[in-house]
Parts: sequence; C-alpha cells; structure tokens
Amino acid sequence: MTKNILGERISDLLQKHGLSQRELAEKVGVTEVSMSRYISGDRVPKGPIVVNIANALHTTVEDLMGSETESDSELEYYRTQRAIARNAKNWTQKQKADLVNALFESEN
Repeated sequence: MTKNILGERISDLLQKHGLSQRELAEKVGVTEVSMSRYISGDRVPKGPIVVNIANALHTTVEDLMGSETESDSELEYYRTQRAIARNAKNWTQKQKADLVNALFESEN
C-alpha cells in the first residue's frame, strides 16, 4: 500500500489555512468531488492542477509531493493534532492522561 503524501499534505494545509475542500476546489477550478478524490488518494491530479493546488495553499509543488524540509515540523503538528482529534474519543482516560503527561515531560 502506497502512502498518500499528496493527500496528507493537502489536508494538513487546509487545516492550517482554515479552508474547506470545497473552498480549495473553487480556488483550483475543480469539483469538490475531484478534490476529495485527490485527498483520499483515489485519483492523482495532473501537473497543472497540482500547481494550482500549491498556489492556492501558498506552498510549493515540491512540498505537496513530499519533499521534506526543516519547516515540516509545523505540518507534523497539524497531522498529529488531526490524528488525536480523530482518535481521542476511543481512548481511555489513562491513555489521554499519558499523552498529556508525555507532552509536559518533553518540556523538561
């Protein structure tokens, strides 16, 4: 199974910029369904569309396609935040407390 780096990057940047898939689709000039498929990895956008997505999200094509840079720590934060928000409802109180403790212990 291949990792959908493009979709993850788009999702992270949508959250960072406070945009919806619909708003991004309008800016890029594609349907919301197409954008959803790009993000889920069901469809790969053609080159010009990737350029339009990058421009709309104020980033580079290289960043969207997975070129790692030192500034990726901010994107990693949004990925982690999204994963926590998606899964926290299934965690026990102890697991939640362990996460909070790990965050505070890392500051020492």
